[in-house]
Amino acid sequence: MDKMSFSHHISQQYNEELWGILDNVMRMGGLVEQQLGDALVALVEGDNERGELVVTSDYKVNAFEVRLDEECTHVLARRQPAASDLRLIIAVVKTITDLERIGDEAERIARMALHLLEADRRRSPMEEVAALGELVKKMLHGALDAFARMDTEQAVKVAQEDIKADSQYEAIVRNLIQHMEDNPKSVSPIMDILWSVRSLERIGDRSRNICEYVIYFVLGKDVRHTSFEQMAAEATGDRR
Repeated sequence: MDKMSFSHHISQQYNEELWGILDNVMRMGGLVEQQLGDALVALVEGDNERGELVVTSDYKVNAFEVRLDEECTHVLARRQPAASDLRLIIAVVKTITDLERIGDEAERIARMALHLLEADRRRSPMEEVAALGELVKKMLHGALDAFARMDTEQAVKVAQEDIKADSQYEAIVRNLIQHMEDNPKSVSPIMDILWSVRSLERIGDRSRNICEYVIYFVLGKDVRHTSFEQMAAEATGDRR
């Protein structure tokens, strides 16, 4: 993001408030990325220490959300922003809500991971689960990068990865259901894995949401509930 594009207010303090908010969003995003990465290691590799770390540090993500909510409320009340500044605050509020929920999903994955035995992992499609995890982790990173630079082109590319994430999720679910039908005694651990991949799918959805907020801020276009083709058309200005 070009910092000069936000340094247009007469009040230097106002400029600093906006940049402080954006800086805290990225710090929160980095923490959530770390939570997701640790949760995946706990799930796929059975690293209980990482899993416990995610569970016990979720409060840090929540604290960021509360702090940023307060900062945004302060700007709305004191500065009464209009036009692009108002869109920025709206985009931030929506983004931090999704980041907090991604943190919740990471915590859920970590809790499920702590229930699993090594034998449960060997009998499960962990390679496919790991691939989905890497995809959604990449989506989250890409969405945060698009937000940091307010890059609509990248936002569209990352959002389109949600198609792949959904496809991988559906294939894993079919595999797990078949596994439970073939091995009724494995239902409990398989359900833990099933809930974990459901959380991964939701993280992909929320990463797409962040990309939509980037497009909303930059172009003033609400692309929620539109097709990927429509989203790309809005982002590029090609509406033929």
